[in-house]
Amino acid sequence: MDASSVSMELSGSTTSNHTLNSTGGGSWEISDKAKLCRFLCYGSEGDLYSTRENGRIRVENTGALQSMLEEKRGAEVLEEIKRFAQDGRAVRLEPSIFALALCSQNPDVNTKQAAFKALKDVCREPAHLFSFIKYKKELKEHMKCGIWGRALRRALSDWYNEQDAMSLAAAVTKCKQREGWSHQDLLRLSHTKPARDAIALISKYVTKGWKEVQVAHENKENAEEVIRVLSYLEVVEKVKHSRDETEVVTLIEEHKLEREQLLTEHLKYKQVWSALLKEMPLHSVVKMLGRLTVLELGSSDTQFLCDRIQSETALKQAKIHPFSILLATENYKKGQGYQGKPKWEADRNILKAMDSAFYKSFMNVEPVGKCFVVAVDMSGSPNSIVPGTSISTAAAAAAIAMIFARTEADTHVLVYSEEAMVPFSISADMTLKEATDELAKSTRERGAQPSGSAFMLQFQSESRDCSVPIQWATENRKAVDVFVTLSNNPLWMLTASPVESLKKHRETSGANSKLVMCDLTNIGISIGDTEDRGLLTISGFDLGAFSVIRNLAQDLI
Repeated sequence: MDASSVSMELSGSTTSNHTLNSTGGGSWEISDKAKLCRFLCYGSEGDLYSTRENGRIRVENTGALQSMLEEKRGAEVLEEIKRFAQDGRAVRLEPSIFALALCSQNPDVNTKQAAFKALKDVCREPAHLFSFIKYKKELKEHMKCGIWGRALRRALSDWYNEQDAMSLAAAVTKCKQREGWSHQDLLRLSHTKPARDAIALISKYVTKGWKEVQVAHENKENAEEVIRVLSYLEVVEKVKHSRDETEVVTLIEEHKLEREQLLTEHLKYKQVWSALLKEMPLHSVVKMLGRLTVLELGSSDTQFLCDRIQSETALKQAKIHPFSILLATENYKKGQGYQGKPKWEADRNILKAMDSAFYKSFMNVEPVGKCFVVAVDMSGSPNSIVPGTSISTAAAAAAIAMIFARTEADTHVLVYSEEAMVPFSISADMTLKEATDELAKSTRERGAQPSGSAFMLQFQSESRDCSVPIQWATENRKAVDVFVTLSNNPLWMLTASPVESLKKHRETSGANSKLVMCDLTNIGISIGDTEDRGLLTISGFDLGAFSVIRNLAQDLI
């Protein structure tokens, strides 16, 4: 299928990381580079991507990365770090930043220099820069080495000096500190010497404050760039001290100020939010629908919000994924925030706009161009929820299947149970509700009995064989590139190893087939053979899971 926007775009040619063993078509060995790419993608070198694993990254979990550095393959490591950071391949950026920090402490001079040179390419925002310094400090304690050497000071100086002055002024006023570090700390410790007057002005503002800047530049003939920065910082200071709602609104609209530059007190005013909504990133808007509803915006503002949410132009520009829209919609429907606060009643017009946005945003999914089999097993509890979300496992499975079916031309959706494996048709005009209902109906008709709340006690008799879809494809002579199994029941092998089934399918079809087993209940059971790079397990499901599947399909992890 055609897609007019790229959600997770990959630039340049790609080279497969797979190494086939001597048997030909057998299990694929997992190289250190493959493990590195897994780590950069989702923070683990193993075959399990868990949506719960967003905690601290430890040097003990980077064995393959360290092995490559010991083998003097630093240039290769850094190339992958930059690719994952720049091309949108990673689920989150923290592993790449950690890996960069580790490379910057490597004894090999060439690796260390290349790592610092890559700092501005990987850490493009202040928050990323603060994370880099945090990891440097942690590694200092682990590796017994210092961090504030000449190379780091020069790299930080270059980071600040090579920024566009206006962009830097906005950045330092929106993200002042993070991870225990501030711009003031970094500028002071790096002994940054500003390369031009506008950067010197920003540096003085950060380290000395606005009054010092005023004194330094009053009655002075300033360059045009300096005048622009001065004017911008004056506006930021003015809004920080204003208690006049009308004045704050005017400053936001005239200078495109953002929420992070305002006082908490300002965010109590409806008109302030009305002004912010005009330029607020759409990703932020859909996550804040509950808060906006609590404010009881007027009808004109609500209409503006709805128009923007379902605008094809806005959706395309934001490159927002349909699964992001779905997750935000279900959270909004819930009517309450974290720990039950705040509470709201979902607005019907906003829900209608979000529903429209969900289907329009399919244009943002870039097709991989592979043959997919999406096999769905909904034999678990019909009321189960995907952990960390407000969406049911049934609706999630239907949405995932729909996304693949609508964006990948060669996709087969199957429903399987103990008694049967049957195709499941998702038509172009089918709604998500219709797909979810049909999926539940098909599951009941095929003999799958939901196991209810007690299914964990009886899962050995109720669970499904995730190798069945592979056997189906082999028997029906379909050469499949990627099998994706979706289940709300713990995955368990009953008749055949998925490794052996996958190996047989590779041999008979000639396809470089892979298998992704998605446990939507987030039990966290990995049954993949860690010696076969074509197998991955996903525990839970979130937007990042689509990146993991995409990367595996394209031989990137």
